[in-house]
Amino acid sequence: MTDTLSAQDADRALKARHRAMWASGDYPRLAAELIAALGPVLVEAAGVSAGQRVLDVAAGSGNAAVAAAATGAHVVASDLTPELFDAGRRAAARAGVEVDWQEADAEALPYPDDAFDAVLSCVGVMFAPRHRAAADELVRVCRPGGRIGLLSWTPTGFIGQMFATMKPYAPPPPPGAQPPPLWGDRAHLEGLLGDRVTDLRTERRLLRVDRFAEPAACRDYFKALYGPTIAVYRSLAQAQERAAELDADLVDLVRRFDHGTAGTVMDWEYQVLTATVVG
Repeated sequence: MTDTLSAQDADRALKARHRAMWASGDYPRLAAELIAALGPVLVEAAGVSAGQRVLDVAAGSGNAAVAAAATGAHVVASDLTPELFDAGRRAAARAGVEVDWQEADAEALPYPDDAFDAVLSCVGVMFAPRHRAAADELVRVCRPGGRIGLLSWTPTGFIGQMFATMKPYAPPPPPGAQPPPLWGDRAHLEGLLGDRVTDLRTERRLLRVDRFAEPAACRDYFKALYGPTIAVYRSLAQAQERAAELDADLVDLVRRFDHGTAGTVMDWEYQVLTATVVG
């Protein structure tokens, strides 16, 4: 009994840290300025249509949820960090659509089996620490014949490599946690979803990012706005030499991906997965 309570307490503490991390900075601004195009890409790939019941898991400020609602679907946007919802509500209002915003843990969704026609996640569920638990929930709440659609950063793309660059500077992950960019690897997802889905398709695409004047501006943008980057730098608050090393490593990373001639231009790789849940 004591072991069970200790495990539950540890899980609650982990989720509290994740919520605080994503509430720091300004993720809605980053999502609007850098990746606004990705939500509609996922909604189209998953074939979302009017009248469907759609769940956006780890929805953040609703990049995919608002796009799904624009098709006429009935959309629930769930996230562990409800601090992100106000920006999502404003985005939905601007688009003239209705979205139901609900606080929920991707590893323990508060919905019955087979509740949705489509279950989506746009660079969201990939950050749940326990991949198997999150994948099980995606399948559980999607009806037989329904569609799962996932858009994830790849391990070899810019964001995946940013996490690899930050890893040596970050505190060790909790037991059982897996790296987020693995969700951008087809083999990993095949292992998570298994024979519970059919017609599994993946496609790797590129997102053009050209808003930064120089590599250091990109690094500083993430330091100011992006929760995972903010968390790593906070862990180095008493290690300024290490923070300076990370500064340099992140600039080098941006330079590696930069192919611009007037300002920084990068193409960030992501993977789109669609699959049908077996009846």
